[in-house]
Amino acid sequence: MITVLFACVHNAGRSQIAAALFNRYADPTKARAISAGTQPAARVHPEVVDAMRSRGIDVSRATPQKLTAELASGAGWLITMGCGDECPVVPGTKRDDWPILDPKGQPAGTVTAIADDIDARVRAFVAAEHLA
Repeated sequence: MITVLFACVHNAGRSQIAAALFNRYADPTKARAISAGTQPAARVHPEVVDAMRSRGIDVSRATPQKLTAELASGAGWLITMGCGDECPVVPGTKRDDWPILDPKGQPAGTVTAIADDIDARVRAFVAAEHLA
């Protein structure tokens, strides 16, 4: 079982979208996703909840959590999205960075476009790693 950790700053937008989509597309016997942030927010951004609801995914009860070296150490992959130097380097963990706009405070059309971008990246990642 491979754990993929998606990380951003507040764990209230990009990383929540990515983890939810990954868990939709990946075979649960092969992989699972979790998400975290370097400065976790109190809740998932409302505009993200709305955008994901339109895709049939409920992230309204997801709780942003702190990205720690301990949490990251259990992951086979760490995919960062905008946390820069604050994201930990974990020896033995494969790493990638996806430069994606923060959806916080963005209009619905922009949040949908961000979710579409993340969706395409997640699908490509799942296919490339043979996790479907």
